[in-house]
Amino acid sequence: MSRSFKLMITIMALLAFATASGVSSAVAQDAPPKTWPEVKCERYGKAWAEALVRRGRQGLSPEFIERHEAFLASRCTARADVCPRSSEELDMANIMVVAAMNAGTASTFPPFACRK
Repeated sequence: MSRSFKLMITIMALLAFATASGVSSAVAQDAPPKTWPEVKCERYGKAWAEALVRRGRQGLSPEFIERHEAFLASRCTARADVCPRSSEELDMANIMVVAAMNAGTASTFPPFACRK
């Protein structure tokens, strides 16, 4: 299978996952409603976990994963500083941008940025 075909399959699987995860189950009556930023971060975190399961960590540097995990730990409020350097990291960043947009966030939501 070609790399682009595998990428397309992964993106399609994440789109299906994001669509399915957007349907929330019954929520306890006394739980306060989540804010939109909390909902976005939760959806994005689920998509990240699913992407790691489906495509694995091969080709992703420890720095890439650590910075991404720090973004999630900040409740998706940390400054974008996850810089994809390898082709595998760029593929993962592209997958996550599509998954984020499919989950209802803007393409600027994910933490990908390369600064000098």
